[in-house]
Amino acid sequence: MNDALPRRERSSLTGFAINRLDRREDLRNKPDAVTALRHRSDTRIAVVAGETPILKRLDGEALTVWFSHGETEMLGPATEEIFMGMAEDGSPRFGRLLDKALAEPLKERAELFVTDLRSVALKRIVPEDEVGPLGEAKAVLDWHARHRFCAQCGGKTVAGASGWRRECTSCGAMHFPRTDPVVIMLVTRGDACLLARQARFAPGMYSCIAGFVEPGETIEDAVRRESWEEAGLRVGNVRYLASQPWPFPSSIMMGCIAESLGDEITLDMTELEEGRWFLRAEVLQMLEGKHPDGLACPQHIAIANTLVRAWALEGERI
Repeated sequence: MNDALPRRERSSLTGFAINRLDRREDLRNKPDAVTALRHRSDTRIAVVAGETPILKRLDGEALTVWFSHGETEMLGPATEEIFMGMAEDGSPRFGRLLDKALAEPLKERAELFVTDLRSVALKRIVPEDEVGPLGEAKAVLDWHARHRFCAQCGGKTVAGASGWRRECTSCGAMHFPRTDPVVIMLVTRGDACLLARQARFAPGMYSCIAGFVEPGETIEDAVRRESWEEAGLRVGNVRYLASQPWPFPSSIMMGCIAESLGDEITLDMTELEEGRWFLRAEVLQMLEGKHPDGLACPQHIAIANTLVRAWALEGERI
């Protein structure tokens, strides 16, 4: 990993960020063209059963997210399907949603590997350039599963625009996939940074604080509000560092470095169970897995890792 990447490229260090598909928005409202693409021999399809990715075994221990048209037909009927775009080699890419009840029986098939999305990225069990498209497929297909009815009138909705819209059959309202903005910040004070943990974290794991952006807020103001609400810290300068698509279910994480104006921490104990200032030397031990108390930072797929690593290794150069 190159820790000296320019700021504009840092996002590519995070999980789910590498997605080289040409999304071809111009084709989404051309059903005949998309249908023709769907049945090409080189078309490949990512499959999710409920929220669980279905992977295909290749020769040896290799795995892939991509199935052919014929292979997907053998997995079970689709409840939704989306046109994702075109790969770099010009082959079409689709996403297919199966009923969540199929995840368990598909685990029994020797040619398949069924696991959760987080493990796919964390354990690097498929090529890096397949993780981003799988995250995209999961996020959009999950949105379809959650939006069967119109938020305006309660009527039934159906998919449109090759899976990039839902249309109400009663009032005609159109609904589009949403991405929720989240700020995640490393609050710093001189040669120290704030790291905290929630009760659900693995033992010894500390991370950055984060929260959803609220209506009418800038990214910077959201960072300042969350820093105050969760840690009782007033923040001055806020610098954007990187972003990450986070398909759990569908957020965009916007990572920032925030400079605290004071030292006294007052944690919101409804959100957090512990948090304190960590000196840079201690953070480096955590990143290297050498902390004497076994404390650790989030793993490589999380943008929190990117923020902490950049600050600890580069300091004022970031």
